[in-house]
Amino acid sequence: MPADRAIGADRADRLYPSRPFVAVGAVVWDGARVLLERRGQPPAQGSWAIPGGLVELGETAEDAVRREVLEECGIEIAVGPILGLFQPIERDTDDRIRYHFTIIDFLATYRSGELRAGDDADDVRWVPPADLPQYALNPATRGMIERALERLKVEG
Repeated sequence: MPADRAIGADRADRLYPSRPFVAVGAVVWDGARVLLERRGQPPAQGSWAIPGGLVELGETAEDAVRREVLEECGIEIAVGPILGLFQPIERDTDDRIRYHFTIIDFLATYRSGELRAGDDADDVRWVPPADLPQYALNPATRGMIERALERLKVEG
């Protein structure tokens, strides 16, 4: 089955959208470890990333990031400052916009709960920064994690 047909009805509007989608991500720390998840759904299915997802109508970005981390990873977080903006735009071979997201990434810290893969995640892990090269992260994701590390060093 082609990947496009494997997308559920609730995700169909994300493919070849008429507008960008607003999403959030969280660089979550538990001591000296950062949270990574392996995506279980397109467009980044199978890749390692930070947890996150779309902001729902009427939801603040902070509430959305708390909800997404709970749904995908089973944990509660304390949401900190914005780390940056990530704007993935994917085009097809005809140069049409296949996906377009505007993602606001936050620094966050673990509060409670048992880490488990749920919702859109295939796997979730706490990873020490020294082990990050094993995960072939998107350069923008790696940059957000580095920003978080720098911010934590300044505040700590």
